[in-house]
Amino acid sequence: MAPCARSFDIFRRVLVVVGGHATFVSIPVHAQRSDSVPPGTNADHRLSVFTRSDAWILGGFIAGTVAMRPFDKEIANEIREPGFQANGFASHSAKVFNFLGDPGTVIGGVALYGIGRIGHFQRVADLGLHGTEAVIVSGAITYVLKGIAGRQRPGHAGVNDPDDFKLGGGFGAGGNASFPSGHATAAFAAATIVTLETRRWSPKSTWYIAPVMFGGATMVGVARLYTNAHWASDVVMGAGIGTITALKVFRFNHVTAPGNRVDRWLLGAVPAVSPGPSGRGAMMVWSFAAPR
Repeated sequence: MAPCARSFDIFRRVLVVVGGHATFVSIPVHAQRSDSVPPGTNADHRLSVFTRSDAWILGGFIAGTVAMRPFDKEIANEIREPGFQANGFASHSAKVFNFLGDPGTVIGGVALYGIGRIGHFQRVADLGLHGTEAVIVSGAITYVLKGIAGRQRPGHAGVNDPDDFKLGGGFGAGGNASFPSGHATAAFAAATIVTLETRRWSPKSTWYIAPVMFGGATMVGVARLYTNAHWASDVVMGAGIGTITALKVFRFNHVTAPGNRVDRWLLGAVPAVSPGPSGRGAMMVWSFAAPR
């Protein structure tokens, strides 16, 4: 896509925090902004976030969820075998992957963003921000679906009925919030974003990044089964929500609306710390560019 440069005035707004008091200072600056727009396309009519392939991807995950449903009870019973549950390595691994799914994905995203901003690693900050966005957005979708479906978890009160749904029952007790899996949603959202973002840096990286990321996300799903927190179909649907949401977050930020307001504020801001007046205390300076 050809870049279309447009001149505009910006103000560099500096937030100075000294001893808990904040002062805003505006300094006019003239700059150029480049937006990526397809040749012959008006900048106000960008490419849509959604594409025809989305229906096929979502349909595939829905079909997988339906296909897995008849095996939910059988898989749950196999995992509940005393010998399998007593395996120390499996139990420890499940705890690790459960943590990586939630809250690990959020912690990782925020950490990458922070490291990228402080160290001025733009690509790392970009990855952290968009990864966190994907996890939060997909998590919100999953929360609503959990509440509406009201499906009981396989390990809740000894229940072993994968067809136990209660419309709207998932907004209360956690035992009725099985479908879909929130951990799987977060894990696959993170795996998708990491794969797509690193592919922008190095196309060949997909060959080794994708297997590691999606393999880890799959293990998060297996861990949820091992701990009797979800049915297998919960995990498949969660994986679908996480994957397609991350695809849309990536497309919005890099195709539909590159340089959008959130990116300008959180990726364009320049953090800095300097000594306070007269050498007392510290002064935090946070500057960002914004259109007039």
